[in-house]
Amino acid sequence: MKPSAILPLLAGLSLASCGSSGTIVFFGDSITEEGDRPGGYVDLVRSGLRSSAETPPVVIGAGISGNKVSDLQSRLERDVLSQSPDVVVIYIGINDVWHYQLGIGGTPKDRYEQGLLELVAAIRASGARVILCTPTVVGEKVPGTNALDGELDAYAEITRGVASRAGAGLCDLRTAIQAEIRARNPRNADKGILTRDGVHLNAAGNRFVADQILSCLASHGSKGPN
Repeated sequence: MKPSAILPLLAGLSLASCGSSGTIVFFGDSITEEGDRPGGYVDLVRSGLRSSAETPPVVIGAGISGNKVSDLQSRLERDVLSQSPDVVVIYIGINDVWHYQLGIGGTPKDRYEQGLLELVAAIRASGARVILCTPTVVGEKVPGTNALDGELDAYAEITRGVASRAGAGLCDLRTAIQAEIRARNPRNADKGILTRDGVHLNAAGNRFVADQILSCLASHGSKGPN
């Protein structure tokens, strides 16, 4: 979705629609940590809300490189709940899958599901809304041909199921980014389309993810599950 198409969606997303303090926390791994830097997806969301919302919310990046769902659980109070957020966007799952391939231990599916359920329950109990993002990619070849596509599809489906069961909003980044890769990668490159290395977002990827999340915030920020 182009930035110009996002702006009308954001017209109703103000401090009041996000909650009493108007704070959005982005909770995740290195993709979110990098995303809080200039030009990253969190920074672009922050800029988009500043320019488009009458009273923009405070946007906080809380990403740490290498994190998996268990790491988010261990630092939830310190890095998220202590900020008294109104909306928490959880973008996790890549390392839970990728670390198996790297030989440093991923997260079994049942633990991943339980971890997401517990995160959503704790955040909702604090009074904040939650938006879960599906994990994106490890490799940008034609969807279905990257080594970890099957596992990422399974973990994305777990995320969708948790969102439905636990009363969270959903931002289905995996479906969106795969469709974009199909359209923009006729040479079947394994990186360089939306990522710099097959995982971490490049400038185009940050813009794409920011637009997807802005659209999800406009849909869920004022009327999503609570």
